[in-house]
Amino acid sequence: MQKLLICTDLDRTLLPNGTQPESPEARDIFSRLVSRSEVHLAYVSGRNLTLVQEAIQEYDLPIPDWVVGDVGSTMYQFEGDRWKSWQDWTQQIAVDWQGLNAVDLEPWFADLAEISHLVLQESDQQSRFKLSYYLPLDVEKDALLQYISDRLKEKNIAASLIYSVDEAKGIGLLDILPAHATKLHAVEFLMNQLDCDHRNTIFAGDSGNDLPLLTSSVPSILVANAHRDIIEQAQRQAKELGNTHRLYLAQGDFLGMNGNYSAGILEGVVHYYPDTQKWIE
Repeated sequence: MQKLLICTDLDRTLLPNGTQPESPEARDIFSRLVSRSEVHLAYVSGRNLTLVQEAIQEYDLPIPDWVVGDVGSTMYQFEGDRWKSWQDWTQQIAVDWQGLNAVDLEPWFADLAEISHLVLQESDQQSRFKLSYYLPLDVEKDALLQYISDRLKEKNIAASLIYSVDEAKGIGLLDILPAHATKLHAVEFLMNQLDCDHRNTIFAGDSGNDLPLLTSSVPSILVANAHRDIIEQAQRQAKELGNTHRLYLAQGDFLGMNGNYSAGILEGVVHYYPDTQKWIE
């Protein structure tokens, strides 16, 4: 294999910050895998660049070649010793919001009684093209998303509404992004820039904001520690889209590991690309 692009979510995918145990040797093996010259690494996260950098330091992660941050609404390349924003990506997604930013959209929702149960997330969770809220888990999610979508369409704003759950806090998360700023669109953009395709690209994830990628035609891995609801949604949606063969659910027992977090990523990589097993043994 001449080139392999590994794209992975961070929290509860590569990072062992969920409730399930981590296989002790898994992250070291992952680091050995991605250190190979054939491998290009991208972190695809809901975190902003600063929080990604904090995770790299805290968990002793390899520095990636690219960071897709803010649920796909930012993209950076590591050049030399610094991060460089990819302006081509910014320009592409900016069209969806008609020149507006998240700070322009937020006042539209502040006074709407119909969504008064939404709580704006902290400032470090917001970015130019990402407007993020907390919402109760018992909310009528589909009706809420439809209402917000209708309000945005009235103002000719093309948006993606990405719902996920913060299991640790027991609360729902809603990210409002430009329509083409999802993790899926960002990875497809990166693939195109690197002249990669479905034969040499892989994605790993665990949560609701990973579903567009997990159920797409991009070969994907759902780590074993993913919540049962996400597993069921991913399997159902992948089947509906005809992409069941593109979704692998880590089972554990690969090299004696449990399939959680980075162990699941390694298991999935070898599932799709068996020749890579000799790289990590």
